[in-house]
Amino acid sequence: MKILVVGSGGREHAIIKALKKSPEAEKIYCLPGNGGIAQDAQCVNIGAKDIDGIVKFAADNAIDFAVVAPDDPLALGCVDALENAGIPAFGPSKAAARIEASKVFSKNLMEKYGIPTASCKIFTNQEDALEYLKSAPIPIVIKADGLALGKGVIIAQTREEANAAVIDMMENKVFGDSGSRVVIEEFLEGPEVSVLAFTDGKVLKPMVSSMDHKRALDHDQGLNTGGMGTIAPNPFYTEDVAKRCMEEIFLPTIKAMQAEGCPFKGCLYFGLMITKNGPKVIEYNCRFGDPETQVVLPLLKSDLLSIFQACRNETLENCEVEFDDGAACCVVMASNGYPQKYETGFPITLAPDTDLVTTYVAGAKINEKGELVTGGGRVLGVTARGKCLHCAVKNAYEAVEKTSFANAYYRKDIGQKALNKEA
Repeated sequence: MKILVVGSGGREHAIIKALKKSPEAEKIYCLPGNGGIAQDAQCVNIGAKDIDGIVKFAADNAIDFAVVAPDDPLALGCVDALENAGIPAFGPSKAAARIEASKVFSKNLMEKYGIPTASCKIFTNQEDALEYLKSAPIPIVIKADGLALGKGVIIAQTREEANAAVIDMMENKVFGDSGSRVVIEEFLEGPEVSVLAFTDGKVLKPMVSSMDHKRALDHDQGLNTGGMGTIAPNPFYTEDVAKRCMEEIFLPTIKAMQAEGCPFKGCLYFGLMITKNGPKVIEYNCRFGDPETQVVLPLLKSDLLSIFQACRNETLENCEVEFDDGAACCVVMASNGYPQKYETGFPITLAPDTDLVTTYVAGAKINEKGELVTGGGRVLGVTARGKCLHCAVKNAYEAVEKTSFANAYYRKDIGQKALNKEA
């Protein structure tokens, strides 16, 4: 089969490496891909938001199956366009992708169908939002309605920070039109858990749980980022919590999307908070998380292509989805200064891949000398497996020591919170 993967980051690299294991995968293209992905797939310089270009390429090259990984093309209807052109595709429709593309849609969905989440108010007018903040409890969470590269959520610790967040979103348009509506919601406390799930719109099969590390600096300090590392499984996600999530959140969400006339087929990401009152939804994503994918897929024992096809064909009930009972850790190596200003263009030395270690390339390109050089904020996801979480963390950091580029920065405490929980 000829397979097309849309996207250009570490998540896409992880998907491609997993797809390569399938006996059915003859040729894999990636649009647009990056310098590291080029070692595992043929990269073609067509942007992930160029829906017409993607569909034309797929038709011209007789693509047998397409995988649309990032949020933007899903929200723009890339899967709909591919399917309309006769190209089978993995991912939700434009209508179903609203579960991530619009915070207002997802909050209204949860309220309507009784899915546990933080209480909130929705505002389309800045003055009304600022008036509400005068008496709202602090800390408080401010969210841009639309997509904002994972950065449209501000946890305001003071009233001044909350006011500034609203003004930035609604008046200064720091997230463009995504901030024309804002969701102001209660601040929840408890351990966070990410659960990605395969679904064909009727049946849902969760993947192994994971824990993201969003803050730029050790001990969860510094600015929010797209993710500085992950571990799987998440020790806070116990069997009891998993059972409650399935009954109170996962299946109700799938049924709610069916009832709304936009069944969700693809990978549905549940961002959860385990509060003293039970698990609650912080956010939905309409696709694989990044860098959660980089620890979840290395633990997958089943054939990923077969699962993708089952989700698309609504045959997931009969498809095996099995995970290794070990653990995985991903340490993100970033350009110093990320998520703000940083320099690029530095040659990269990669640790050799082994049975236990894989490096996923996120922000890199090939320069005129043919060298792999840094080309983004998050550059690499150095991932390792192990029999236990301690082993996986140890293996990952040993691989990081063998990896280098000028201006490299990474957190030294990925997995520490989870290890403390297990101790």
